[in-house]
Amino acid sequence: MRSPRTLAPPPAGRLRAPGTRTPLALAVPALVAIAFLLMPLVGVLARTPWNDLGTHLTSPDVLEALRLSLVVSFCALGLSLLLGVPLAWLLARVGFPGKALVRSLVLLPMVLPPTVGGVALLLGFGRRGLLGGWLENTFGIVLPFHTSGAVVAATFVAMPFLVISLEGTLAGLRTSYEETAASLGASPVRVFCTVTLPMAAPGLAAGAALTWARALGEFGATITFAGNLPGTTQTLPLQVYLLLQGSPEAATSVSLLLLVIAMAVLVALRGRWTGATTDRAARPVRATDDTAPASPPATGIEGPVSTSVAPQERWPLHAEVTGFNELTLDAGPGTTIAVVGPNGAGKTTLLRAMLGLTPRARATLRLGDTDVTTLPPHRRGVAWVPQDGALFPHLSALSNTAYGLRAHGTPRAEARRAAQLWLDRLGVGPLAHRKPAQLSGGQAQRVALARALAARPRLLLLDEPLAALDQTTRAHVRHTLRGHLAGFGGVCLIVTHDPVEAVSLADRVLVLDHGQALQDAPPAEVTRHPRSPWVARMLGRNAWPGTATGDGLALTGGGHLVAADRLPDGARALAIIAPEAVSLHLEKPTGSPRNVWPGTVREITSAGSRLRILVTSDEAPDLVAEITPSAALELGLADGVSVWTSVKATEVSLVTL
Repeated sequence: MRSPRTLAPPPAGRLRAPGTRTPLALAVPALVAIAFLLMPLVGVLARTPWNDLGTHLTSPDVLEALRLSLVVSFCALGLSLLLGVPLAWLLARVGFPGKALVRSLVLLPMVLPPTVGGVALLLGFGRRGLLGGWLENTFGIVLPFHTSGAVVAATFVAMPFLVISLEGTLAGLRTSYEETAASLGASPVRVFCTVTLPMAAPGLAAGAALTWARALGEFGATITFAGNLPGTTQTLPLQVYLLLQGSPEAATSVSLLLLVIAMAVLVALRGRWTGATTDRAARPVRATDDTAPASPPATGIEGPVSTSVAPQERWPLHAEVTGFNELTLDAGPGTTIAVVGPNGAGKTTLLRAMLGLTPRARATLRLGDTDVTTLPPHRRGVAWVPQDGALFPHLSALSNTAYGLRAHGTPRAEARRAAQLWLDRLGVGPLAHRKPAQLSGGQAQRVALARALAARPRLLLLDEPLAALDQTTRAHVRHTLRGHLAGFGGVCLIVTHDPVEAVSLADRVLVLDHGQALQDAPPAEVTRHPRSPWVARMLGRNAWPGTATGDGLALTGGGHLVAADRLPDGARALAIIAPEAVSLHLEKPTGSPRNVWPGTVREITSAGSRLRILVTSDEAPDLVAEITPSAALELGLADGVSVWTSVKATEVSLVTL
């Protein structure tokens, strides 16, 4: 019996939905277009005198023209890099009036007839042009009918390819890399040279290759502006033009050479010049932390490797933030503040305002006796770990960690030794030579944290630095971070959604909502009396807002809650109910509970050795109860089961808002 055949999957790029067919109305014109583009190439190949090809290409005139073409094209490439790279960065990174006009000027040589471009160059840089006379009289520079004129003409028509390719690549790179480098102390020039350009290297290389190929084949602007002088401006395309008049077969041979060069460049680029994002760090990484061995907690170095600033240096914080965030923040040296709040509360905006990186908010910032408000980010002494870590994808974990020290002038060997110590402390020392793409999400986040700690900042800003770590690793890193912060002479702001981090790491908890500070108090106070429903729920409590009445609270969403506490009538308040204070019943309870509601079980989740039961009701807001698994089994709880909930009045805490 024959085994059934298995159909191989279609090659990548040729997937089609089942039952779909290419419309003939589109397929036929497309095939005609391909034939139209292919026919001239086939013509060159068919008419090339292959027997005489070597003779034609090695003639003295052709070799001289080839030499001159290479000189002109490489000089044009150098000039394009010198002028085009800053222009591409300006278009990609800076907003300014007339930006659309500048971009149009960049594209103009690509759509302008080459001979018209040559005429324009004559009128601008010729002896009688707007600038040519001044160049000749002042510097003795004459561009027309000179090799330098051929370079200018080739640059004029070829530089747009470099600008377009590089601008597209830069626009696709996340700015968090450059912002993080600045926060580590790197000047704008250093950021551009060590972060921006290396990450944009694929787009830059593609643009440079196209620019060189276009400059090598330039004809119209060159002959119009620089003439056709043998040994001076007669490049290879101009040589083809002359050969067509006297030796068509030789012209075909030289054309084949230029065609092969052009095709080689395009094949090597494989379409990468179009400006597609080359953000190598954007590739997905595994969120777990078990993809590679990590070193165990180092023994004998449980204390800080080194304090972030010299022991005698102390940097208290004073900040007045305006804009989306409206608050004043004062903290003494060594203070750690956990910043918590719902999404959109302004937590990340607050951190970015401290760095001077956002127009949404502005911080008047004083660190110690120094007002750093007007200083650029790289001179503020503020280190930042963004949510995504923003590890530089072209550098190893060790080089990433040493980056801030190198930016501050620390010798390379010393910076790498300190960086290795921090990587060892955070359990990723064996991964020092790996690139970020070879790290899991948790490993990368530990490297980002090590990089910030190694930079010796005055103010440390951490945006959810432990979010990607598993529980075991998180406990170790939290212990290491706590040990470092104990000897830190500055202030640390840590954004977190983890109540354990807020309680274990922070001296104070700053609660934000819509940019406003709802509460700024020690963790114990926030835990006992949270003034935000979101924080109460983050701590695992039920939180119901409402208005105080004689015996309790009129709930905002409808319903009434009886509480033993008493507040002035009409006061806005928040009722806090611990999940373990909520009782569940299959029948309506009688007796002491003052608050009883019917409801339906909507979700059952595990919380350690207990179960958390979400109950919805038409008479009260959603309520979470916490019971033992045996109690849930006895009640027969499951999704959709009808129950009664009860809460004693003495179990309700009221907090004024």
